[in-house]
Amino acid sequence: MIAIIDYGLGNIRAFANVYKNLNIPHKIASKSEDLKNVTKIILPGVGAYDYAMEQIQKSGMQEILNDLVLYRKIPVLGVCVGMQMLAMSSEEGSLSGLGWIDGVVKIFDTSELAHGTLLPHMGWNSISPTRDDKLFYGLGIGSRFYFLHSYYIHCLRDDDIVAVTDYGGLFTCAINSGNIYGVQFHPEKSHQNGIQLLKNFGML
Repeated sequence: MIAIIDYGLGNIRAFANVYKNLNIPHKIASKSEDLKNVTKIILPGVGAYDYAMEQIQKSGMQEILNDLVLYRKIPVLGVCVGMQMLAMSSEEGSLSGLGWIDGVVKIFDTSELAHGTLLPHMGWNSISPTRDDKLFYGLGIGSRFYFLHSYYIHCLRDDDIVAVTDYGGLFTCAINSGNIYGVQFHPEKSHQNGIQLLKNFGML
């Protein structure tokens, strides 16, 4: 059973619709009781980092999420700001992150961007997996996903990086450390490629 965490942020219904169409068991979790007997977790997120951290703290689910992910080793997929929350901190705010990944969130250096529109990085872009990972089964170099962000995660361990994207230089767009996964793009908005990735996560 996949739990889609509803703490007031993220495209909750879009994820649920994908899994409904794939006939993969799922539910929306908005309180600690909803996390009983789950086997996988999706942590979506949009908007500002500090606000997202405040909302997850207010939800009352942070403690049990820590237990499920860090001690019971339940697979988790953070998406967009949900991925950034996995890190230790962010240049966007002052609050500590969940600290599940050894990394910090940084803003793009606009001096390195030659685009007419600098930030946010918005629209379709291709990804390049850096190693074989079950999350990318059926997806190869050049697979395109939808992005909308101005910040990215800087991993302190290169081994945690599983895919990169070019935007004024390469940045980490997907991570994996044990049972912890994260993607900076929005699979729930990325049509068939996104459906394949969410299916892969559901089959881990």
